[in-house]
Amino acid sequence: MTGCLEGRTALVTGAARGQGRNHAMRLAAEGASVIAVDLCRSVDSVRYAMPTAADLADTVELVEKIGGRIVAAEADVREFDALSDAVRKGVAEFGGLDVVSANAGIFSIGGPTESIPEPTWSDVIDINLTGVWHTVKASVPHLLSTGRGGSIVLTSSVAGLRGPANVSHYASAKHGLVGLMRSAALELGPHGIRVNSLHPTQVGTEMILNDDTFRLFRPDLPHPTEADIRDVSQQMHVLPVPWVDSEDVSNALLFLVSDAARYVTGVALPVDAGALLK
Repeated sequence: MTGCLEGRTALVTGAARGQGRNHAMRLAAEGASVIAVDLCRSVDSVRYAMPTAADLADTVELVEKIGGRIVAAEADVREFDALSDAVRKGVAEFGGLDVVSANAGIFSIGGPTESIPEPTWSDVIDINLTGVWHTVKASVPHLLSTGRGGSIVLTSSVAGLRGPANVSHYASAKHGLVGLMRSAALELGPHGIRVNSLHPTQVGTEMILNDDTFRLFRPDLPHPTEADIRDVSQQMHVLPVPWVDSEDVSNALLFLVSDAARYVTGVALPVDAGALLK
């Protein structure tokens, strides 16, 4: 632990597991107090298992085990009032807000653009784009009130910088985050608040390692497994890996929110093993 975030408070959405849990742990390990938020219930159009209240409780326990301070709340980023209330209570607990990791998101296979069901499109746009805007909207007044600046990082995707087939709803939301990031960076920069976006390739979490994604990559097999998609997934990348780990994304997040990136704003940072070179 270097303690580079000592005395600061960080909000992490989608913190119950996966990248969000890892972000919460990494920021806490660097000294930040953490406000952890997650939906903790299913979404009808998402076929993989969503995080639960028990998962969020596990995140709390893991952060506390490494000596971190954390408060957690179940809140849907689609519901601004509930999200805003969760942020407000966390800020009251820790006395301010300095870092925002707008990480909550879902993934689903939409199919051809003209065939995506309306609920599937709406769920992805409402959570992955509007939910991130809600997170920024709920956080900015607290960041401004401290007078000490801050950092906001929006979790986008490689799909926010190019458009893969059969997931145009997802690509649309993730592309939208780049516009949100750039506009917010211009608006908030005079207050010392930096805004950037992260663009991971596939990350080895439940969002990717599930039956739907296995079938997307290997439609030729009746019951593909993780082992069946490794080679196909690796072909997306320049570096010889099928996907990156949550820790790799957390490393980039930590850089962006730390003083090491004090003059970095308006940047779309890939963590993509070279996928965007192909």
